[in-house]
Amino acid sequence: MPVPGKEKDAVRQVRHHPADLDAIDRKILGALAEDASRSYAELSKIVNLSAPAVHDRVKRLKRDGVIKGTVAVLDGCKLGRTLLTFLVVDTSNYSATRKLLTFADRPEVEELHTVAGDGCVLVKVRADDTESLESFLMEIQSLEGVRSVRSYIALSTFLERGPSPGPG
Repeated sequence: MPVPGKEKDAVRQVRHHPADLDAIDRKILGALAEDASRSYAELSKIVNLSAPAVHDRVKRLKRDGVIKGTVAVLDGCKLGRTLLTFLVVDTSNYSATRKLLTFADRPEVEELHTVAGDGCVLVKVRADDTESLESFLMEIQSLEGVRSVRSYIALSTFLERGPSPGPG
């Protein structure tokens, strides 16, 4: 039976605690961030450890959630999604924000963040064209509790990457 006030929610309240990483862990992470298909033997040469030792470290980094997954980085334009847009959505209440988070399942949504500042939610959308973006915007604007949506269309992308494994 759920405890009142402790319901599972679409908005996670996560306390972020940095992992205990040494220089070798960071070097492994940097090498994997460049090319996640590197073998343990190749990584072992990079960090001067045995392949089994590197395997153990990578296994620990995965277990501790430092490595969240191994994925192929796809080119949105080559997939036909040429219109990259960032949306700042202002909602009138928490319930409206939660409704907006259901858009996480949409293929055109690449990122969803609750934010502080002028808006409540930041959405990264990669649409096929202006018509599909307009349709998507109409869906968001029709949600009860959405006060405004500001859109910023990216003209060029010079850098897109995840976090650096270097020291903070």
